Amino acid sequence: MRSSRPYKSPLAALFWSLVLPGFGQLYNKDYYIGTILLVLEFLINLKSHLNIVLLDTLTGDLLRAHDSVNYSWGLFYPSIYGFALWQAFNMAISNNNRLEGNGVEKRTYLSGFFIGLVIGMDFGLFWHDMDLIQRFPFLDYPVFNGLTFGLLLGLLAHLAEIKIYRRKLKKLLFKD
Repeated sequence: MRSSRPYKSPLAALFWSLVLPGFGQLYNKDYYIGTILLVLEFLINLKSHLNIVLLDTLTGDLLRAHDSVNYSWGLFYPSIYGFALWQAFNMAISNNNRLEGNGVEKRTYLSGFFIGLVIGMDFGLFWHDMDLIQRFPFLDYPVFNGLTFGLLLGLLAHLAEIKIYRRKLKKLLFKD
């Protein structure tokens, strides 16, 4: 008998969500969450003027990029984006564990990275006008600043998660 939820590649789910939040969920056949994430992405994108800001950023018009962005709405985008990536990746792993007959793991993967990514992107958007940031012209753009801080904080949080997980695993293995 054919399974209704065949093997799903966690990396494919991650990359689909990277393209557009909600696509990874649709790839995983999580239609309800995928639809909600797509609607939220379009709403936040529209209200924050993200496409205009991206266009202005890529054409090098810094002043217009700063004037176009609606930060009240733009600060929601990293949360939707980070959650979509994290959820699609972990649901694909969970789906594959069910297919193999394994129980669902209590552990999630890359949580530290995605939490760090969201916090870093929010701080990057929020701090784009700091004097320190303005010394580095590349980071004065709201989009690049958010991505740079997001990836940096995501990497640091991932390394912290690995260290904490290893310490916890070591305690479990070497119990007296």
